[in-house]
Amino acid sequence: MPALEALGWSARFADAFQAHAGPDVVPGRVSLEYQHIYRVFTEQGEILATLAGRLRHEAVAAVEYPGVGDWVALRLRPKGTRSTILSVLPRRSRFSRKAAGDTTREQIVAANIDTVFLTTGLDDDFNLRRIERYLVTAWESGAQPVVLLTKADLSDDPDARVREVETIAAGAPVHATSARRDHGVDVLKQYLSPGLTVALLGSSGVGKSTLINRLIGHEQQRTAEVSPRRSRGRHTTTHRELILLPEGGLVIDTPGLREIQLWDVGGAIGTTFADVEALASGCYFSDCRHDTEPHCAVRQGVAEGAVPADRLDHYLKLRREADHLAAKQDQLAQLQEKRRGKAIHKALRQMTQD
Repeated sequence: MPALEALGWSARFADAFQAHAGPDVVPGRVSLEYQHIYRVFTEQGEILATLAGRLRHEAVAAVEYPGVGDWVALRLRPKGTRSTILSVLPRRSRFSRKAAGDTTREQIVAANIDTVFLTTGLDDDFNLRRIERYLVTAWESGAQPVVLLTKADLSDDPDARVREVETIAAGAPVHATSARRDHGVDVLKQYLSPGLTVALLGSSGVGKSTLINRLIGHEQQRTAEVSPRRSRGRHTTTHRELILLPEGGLVIDTPGLREIQLWDVGGAIGTTFADVEALASGCYFSDCRHDTEPHCAVRQGVAEGAVPADRLDHYLKLRREADHLAAKQDQLAQLQEKRRGKAIHKALRQMTQD
């Protein structure tokens, strides 16, 4: 097993770990999670672990549980028994989304990542609006987004596609790759070195697992052919997994994302749509919604061709989605604070009775 530094350990994590240091307590990084059973990389090797009862009790939201890529404080147990995760160390970055469905809950996709590869295929999967949505979430994660246009061999003009995506990428690098033909794969190695972590995200069938196999140098991740009728792949990756690369660096493979709903995107919409917001500064009304208000510089920009109409429509859609989610998050925060207050009151009452 490599040293902790090769797994992404840093002085920041070392300082956070000091509060948990003790006999048989070591730091480790979560590489796999399955129904609250975790595989953890440590200097002692790969260890299976479960959550301490106190951590399960204190975790109000699922986001407070360990995710793949998290650093944790781990109490070692005798060989043959599972060790215990005592605490999750503060995250340096995290790529998260709203959990699928009607629940207002954050889902951690990958933690403590340096670069996030946003993958989309140059087949029927190609969609500029989806790439914009990926970028909004990626910019807020704290990691550097990189757009990967996979299956370049299926495009008549992949360079033109790269230029097209660069117009909406807000400065994020854009690369065209073909893992099956080893085209562009070497370019990605600039983002991979010992201690650095990359996460691959994208819809099913874009070739994430095939790309990882090329980076590893052998067939480790299962792949499947894309359906010629639907231009979609099957979910050969069924779980998130942190993988050590032979030449250094780490990569997090993820299942295909059927949908990616926003979660706490902050100013990331403004970063992704900097061209729209630059025009908005010229609107007559400071609270202009770029709809029917007079003297709207954004709609004028659309009319003059400065911004495509469908890009503005998507910007407004994401703004509405973010505002709606913020209201739901406020309600959830109030509910969680109420639950914490009840738990503290119950504990104090129990102490006085004892």
